[in-house]
Amino acid sequence: MRIAVVGAGAIGGYLGGMLTRAGYDVTLVDQWPEHVETMKRNGLRITTLNGEYRVPVKAIHIHELQKQEPFDIAILAVKSYDTAWACTLLEPYLKPEGFVASAQNSINEERIAQVVGWGRTVGIVVTVGAGMYEPGHVQRTDDPERIGYRVGEVHGRITPRIQRLAEMLSSAAKTVITTNLWGERWAKLAINCMANPIAGITGLGSAAARQHAETRRIAIRIAAEVVQVGEALGYQIEPIGSIPPQAMKDAAQGKGLEEVELRLMEDAQRSREGRPSLLQDILKGRKTEIDYLNGLVARLGAQVGVPTPFNSAIVPIVKEVEAGKRKPALENIAPLRALLAQG
Repeated sequence: MRIAVVGAGAIGGYLGGMLTRAGYDVTLVDQWPEHVETMKRNGLRITTLNGEYRVPVKAIHIHELQKQEPFDIAILAVKSYDTAWACTLLEPYLKPEGFVASAQNSINEERIAQVVGWGRTVGIVVTVGAGMYEPGHVQRTDDPERIGYRVGEVHGRITPRIQRLAEMLSSAAKTVITTNLWGERWAKLAINCMANPIAGITGLGSAAARQHAETRRIAIRIAAEVVQVGEALGYQIEPIGSIPPQAMKDAAQGKGLEEVELRLMEDAQRSREGRPSLLQDILKGRKTEIDYLNGLVARLGAQVGVPTPFNSAIVPIVKEVEAGKRKPALENIAPLRALLAQG
């Protein structure tokens, strides 16, 4: 099979590099010229807790897609705000039976299906922790023994193509098949909404943010709102890390709070210290995905009548940091601290 990985940053680069290392026919497509040229010249350097690899990869610039033969699978690892144009670009280079697999933050399957069709859309829920701070070098920062990918069809059935995809991805990280893609998506959305904006506005890494009492309790309130909105929309949400969604909602009301806080700190220790993607974007001076994370929750909450004060309040703070009006600092949580004080 011919595989395209579109968006060869931390997540796409690690995945595509490891698939290449395992012998799959992978083409990495990216819009950062220096990164592509470095990979063409030197290969892709992959650093993990288990060692470092230098992988010769096929890397191309976006305009070089026109020279490519059709692909069987396109793994989409671009930012959520790039989904529509990336799919439009890809569609002519997919085989008729080919499909697109979203390995992105947020929930983008509907955007993908609007371009390629629901029958050619599948999901990869990514829990691999990774970073990229220089061209041609990706780092996996989490425990390699953790599950890294959950793959599923939008309709929930287990199909031969999902089984093949899971087998393939297991070359990069532990992979499981889910029959509840939407529940997994909402659980991951809760994790992203907890970790990404708090890291972005404070500068704290994933583990440090969960070790700090105030940011940890803000994260719990954020996640509880995500669960409430997702359930109001009819989804059966999977555990958020090791925490059942009901426990997260209860903790936001003070019931079982200490137990949930303990689990969050334990999860942080297992995931190791890394920088969530939104903090990486802030540090690189790039646009963030906040409108597709907490902003999405706030918009959907308004549609179904579920209040989302914490998700709504953190969005403008992130945008001020993104615009350079604030620097990442713990003092930026002041408006969220005020919400906590209100109970």
